[in-house]
Amino acid sequence: MKSKPSSPGEPLAVAGRNAVLELLYAARPIEKIYLQKDGEGSIKKIYALAKEKKIPVAYADKQKLSLLSGGAAHQGAVAIAAQREYVSLDELFRIAEEKGEKPFFVIADKVEDPHNLGALIRCCDGAGVHGVILPKSGACTVNTTVMKASAGAAASMPLCRVANLADTVEKLKKKGVWIYALEADGEPYDRADLSGSAAIILGSEGFGVSRLLKEKSDFILSLPMKGRVNSLNVSCAAAVILYHALQSRS
Repeated sequence: MKSKPSSPGEPLAVAGRNAVLELLYAARPIEKIYLQKDGEGSIKKIYALAKEKKIPVAYADKQKLSLLSGGAAHQGAVAIAAQREYVSLDELFRIAEEKGEKPFFVIADKVEDPHNLGALIRCCDGAGVHGVILPKSGACTVNTTVMKASAGAAASMPLCRVANLADTVEKLKKKGVWIYALEADGEPYDRADLSGSAAIILGSEGFGVSRLLKEKSDFILSLPMKGRVNSLNVSCAAAVILYHALQSRS
């Protein structure tokens, strides 16, 4: 049986041409789209798609678009959509099963910066991740900035919010999913076989993967660092490990 997503909350402003287009392609509920008058290229494409889907379109000046987008770079396009819906853990497994693939998840351990979360979700989308698991507290929510930073990928990537990440890891392990934490002092990432059912834990900007989640992980993987800094931005690290996983799974 298909799990029911959580109820939508307050409307969400999605800014930027690519983000609005992805929202339209994802068939998410959209209340209205605001466009800059006399816009060219993808602005006309947004207008045509919105009319095709019978979504109201209004023209607005730059000042109003900036107000609607909360100051985010809007590129002449802002959509007012229903708040992002979340799915259950069982739904993530169903998505993988429908695709005929072994489960491939990412656990974002208290990522607080919306730009980083958006970029991380964009990486997950590109690498074929079946869903991103987020904590209900201690991390940023999927807001306008996340949507923009994800280039619209946050509109379609399945997201699961859970009360306790440690308990969720145990549930995943019981379902045959191997848990990999990306942290310092682990096995070189390129030696890991990620071709099976896998969940990769990526930590927050300041503290990395929490001690408890590291202890519950089956493997600790690390990226080689040859410079003066000792870590990469979470989305950059995600791109490296997720595309290694994609190569293993292909």
